[in-house]
Amino acid sequence: MLDKDHLLKLKKLSKTLEPTIRIGKNRITTNTYPEIIKVLKKKSIVKIKILKNCEEDKEELIKKITIGTGSVLIHKIGKVFTLYKKGKYRNDSNY
Repeated sequence: MLDKDHLLKLKKLSKTLEPTIRIGKNRITTNTYPEIIKVLKKKSIVKIKILKNCEEDKEELIKKITIGTGSVLIHKIGKVFTLYKKGKYRNDSNY
C-alpha cells in the first residue's frame, strides 16, 4: 500500500495530467486492458475518462479496471480517474 506522502505526491501529479484513455459507448473492449497496462508499464500512472455516452455504472467500471489491471485508484473526480501501479520495468522513484 502507498504511504500518505507518496499518495499526496501522486494526487498532485494526477491533476496536471490529461486523460490518455477514454471509455465510451463500447465500454471495456478487448483492447482496453492491454492499453491501460501498456501505459502503466511505461509511465506508472494513467488518467482515464469515462465519456458521457458510456452507459455502464462508473463506480463498477472503475472497480473492474482497477482489479483487472492490478493498480491502485489515486484520484477520482466525476467521470475522470487516475490509476497508479509501481512499474517493474522502469525506475519510478520520482512518483
